[in-house]
Amino acid sequence: MKRQGIAESLRDAIAEEMERDSTVFCIGEDIAVPGGWGGAFTVTLGLEDRFPDRMINTPIAELGFFGVAIGAALMGMRPIVDVQYGDFLFLASDQIVNNAAKMRYMSGGDCKVPLVVRVPVGATGRGSQHAQNMERYFIGVPGLKAVAVSNAYDAKGILKSAVRDDNPVMIFEHKLLYGSKGARAESGAVDATSDIPEEEFTVPLDKAVIRREGSDVTILSWLLMAHFSMFAAKTLAGDSIHAEVIDVRSLSPIDYETIGPSVQKTGHVVIVEEGPKTGGVSAEIAAGLLERFGEYLQAPILRVASPDVPVPFSPVLENAYRPDSRRIAEAVRGLLS
Repeated sequence: MKRQGIAESLRDAIAEEMERDSTVFCIGEDIAVPGGWGGAFTVTLGLEDRFPDRMINTPIAELGFFGVAIGAALMGMRPIVDVQYGDFLFLASDQIVNNAAKMRYMSGGDCKVPLVVRVPVGATGRGSQHAQNMERYFIGVPGLKAVAVSNAYDAKGILKSAVRDDNPVMIFEHKLLYGSKGARAESGAVDATSDIPEEEFTVPLDKAVIRREGSDVTILSWLLMAHFSMFAAKTLAGDSIHAEVIDVRSLSPIDYETIGPSVQKTGHVVIVEEGPKTGGVSAEIAAGLLERFGEYLQAPILRVASPDVPVPFSPVLENAYRPDSRRIAEAVRGLLS
C-alpha cells in the first residue's frame, strides 16, 4: 500500500493503462510540456518522458481536439481528454452531445466511442469562468456516463474502469481535492488521500458508496461536498444525530439500489451540491427518490446548494457562496426539528 493524493493516483492510473493497452493516449492543453506542470493540476506530470508519442498537446481549441479524440475513438483508439478547466466544456459541447453521446446509438451499436473526459470543477478563487460545477449540464445526456471522484482510491479505480468502457465517460474531479504540490498547490485544499494497493484494481462506474452509517438522516453528496458532509456528520454526532453519508459518485446513472435502502431506513434526506440549486443534480436525485421511495419519507427532501448567481471572485464571497459543513449541519437540524 502507498498513500497518494488524487493527482498522483490519476497519473499512475493513466500510466498503467497506457502500458497495458497501446491504444490509450492523452490529449489536451499543456499536458506534455517539457519542464511544465503536467496540465493545470499536475496529473500528467512526467508522462511525456515515458510516453512521448501518446501525450498530445493541443492548441486552445476544445471543439477541435474533442473532434480529434472522438474520431480516434471511433477508429479503435482509447483517448483520455484532459479539459484544463471544466467551464471550457461549453466550447466542446457540440462534439460531446451530438457526436460522442449519440454515435453508438445512431449506428445500431456498430460504432463505439471509448472516450474518457477528465473534468476539473469547483470554486477555487479563479472567478466565474473557471469555477463552475459542470456535472449538472451533462447528467441528462443519453449515451454519456458521468462519475464524480472524491478520494484517490476511487479516482484511480474509476479512471481504469472508464478507459476500458466502450462508452464515453466523463469523470468530474474537484480542484480542491487533487492534492497537487508546489506551484499548483491549492489554497483551502481538503485531504482526499487514500491508501492505494500495489495490485491491480478497478472501481465500478455505476455505484454509490456509504461513507458513514447512520439511522436518523441520509446525506447525499459528491466531490468536495462529500467531505463537508462527513465533517457535518461528525458535528451532528455530538448532538446525538446519527447521519448516514452516501457519496453518490455515479451521477449518471444514479445508483438508487444503494441509496434507496438508506432512505427507507432514515426517512429523512438532505442532498448537498456545490453549484446553483435550480436545475442541479440534486433536483434530479430528489425527483428520483420521490418517485421510488416517497412513501418512506417523513419530511420533504431538503437541498443544500449554492445560490442562483455566478461564482464570486472574492475569496470571502466565494466561501459564503459555497455550502460548508456548518450549513449542512444546520440544514439537518432544521429538517429533524
